[in-house]
Amino acid sequence: MEKSTQPEAVSSVLKVFNILESLGDQKEIGVSDLSQRLMMSKATTYRFLQTMKGLGYVSQQGEADKYSLTLKMFELGSKSLEWVDLVELAEKEMRVISEETNETIHLGALDHGSIIYIHKIDSSHALRMHSRVGRRNPLHTTAIGKVLLAERDEASIRHALVDAEFVKSTPNTLESIEQLLQELSLVKQQHFGEDNEEQEPGLRCIAAPVYDRFGTVIAGVSISFPTIRFDEDRKDHYVHLLHQAGRNISEHLGFTNYPV
Repeated sequence: MEKSTQPEAVSSVLKVFNILESLGDQKEIGVSDLSQRLMMSKATTYRFLQTMKGLGYVSQQGEADKYSLTLKMFELGSKSLEWVDLVELAEKEMRVISEETNETIHLGALDHGSIIYIHKIDSSHALRMHSRVGRRNPLHTTAIGKVLLAERDEASIRHALVDAEFVKSTPNTLESIEQLLQELSLVKQQHFGEDNEEQEPGLRCIAAPVYDRFGTVIAGVSISFPTIRFDEDRKDHYVHLLHQAGRNISEHLGFTNYPV
């Protein structure tokens, strides 16, 4: 392996964040497994874990060789999370849709070229979309991603997708930015976006935009459902519910000119 030219301090920071990210993917993990996963020596991994434990970011299960993240990471993230007020405002509206449809409801925002789910209400059905708050998905394959992009100009859209890989996840996945631009024109006109089995086979999603007080789309609220449980006659009702939620959330944020 080529010797790193990075300063030792930078290398240590990278190790810390690699450990944090690995712990975030596991409920708990032992030193041996973690060191193998990160290709670090067991002694080095243990030393970092003990330091992070002392700072309160990692917990150890008694004297067992198992470590996990503490809620201090959540506390730290919450301090810089600009969507906190948005989540609180959206909760009530998402509950209304959830009770009406009994499907999975998401609130998502744009972050570093992808959508990130910032709130979710699960369906009570056994067959439902499996996702989690904090998960990322591509902009071009998701209904929320499309409403986040639709009102931007072409240059801004291309910039947001500069690193996007148009991998064909399903037969319906869009294959190029040109195809996406055509669809975004329709999304802008109708004020809702769709994922028609573009992210996962058998799964559809419809989303509507949420605006801030300046009239900028800052989030999308969506309904996700399996195709086998969906009747096309419900589509207009679902869109209506999403527009109603998007309008109410936007008004609470200071935007009173919701387009529909």
